[in-house]
Amino acid sequence: MPVGQQESAGSGTSRKNTGKWRAFHDKFVVEERYVDPVDRRSLYRAAVILAAVGLALFLATLVSVVQADGLSAADVPVRDWLLGLRSQTLTVVMIFLAVLFGPIALPIIVLVVVVVWGFAAKHAWRPVVLASAMLSGVIISQIILQIVRRSRPPVDQMLFGIDHTFSFPSGHVLGACDFLLVGTFLIYSRRKNRKAAVFGFIGAGVGIVLASVSRLYLGYHWLSDALASVSLSLLILGGVIALDTWRTARVPGERITGELSKAETQRD
Repeated sequence: MPVGQQESAGSGTSRKNTGKWRAFHDKFVVEERYVDPVDRRSLYRAAVILAAVGLALFLATLVSVVQADGLSAADVPVRDWLLGLRSQTLTVVMIFLAVLFGPIALPIIVLVVVVVWGFAAKHAWRPVVLASAMLSGVIISQIILQIVRRSRPPVDQMLFGIDHTFSFPSGHVLGACDFLLVGTFLIYSRRKNRKAAVFGFIGAGVGIVLASVSRLYLGYHWLSDALASVSLSLLILGGVIALDTWRTARVPGERITGELSKAETQRD
């Protein structure tokens, strides 16, 4: 092949590769938005507060579990109270909730949400962050489970099969918290309607309470297990808010490295 044709072919391949990288970059890497400087500071402040509260609550719960005192003192009374509420109808509802937030249904739900959101949105940054937060929660919980090695409540109190694995923290509750809290933040952080965001987080809170109660009611976890999961999720949420703000939030006058996402539109 003549030198000129070789250079032309090489140039075409380079442009093609550059085009592929640009498409990947625009879809997965770049998502930027203008915010007021006050709002960006508020996001960073919220991230620090959530992470600090989550860490403090988790450490307090962990110490109480190790020492069998403090917050864990409420474990047995709460369990006994829930045992007294058991009925056939309520048990069916609680089993449904346990399956919904369980290790089979919830990953499928998350996968569907991430894939659909990733293809529908102009940028895939937020669904990727959601998936990463969920995966981080799984890894963290598995590490802590093996370190603490706390026993579950007696097997004769379990209503949906016997589980001999460790109980601290609750994987069901942590998964529900991460999905609901992180998902709510990633959705409403791009919206200007703060009232809708409040209702969104209220809905997330209700879902978390239901997921927690179902695990306690069915006899698989102690109250302190659920508290540990909520605290870890607050820590993860704080990290997500800090990372998302650092990567996407720009104030007027700052350099933009890519096209601003139209986050306020229906597609995102």
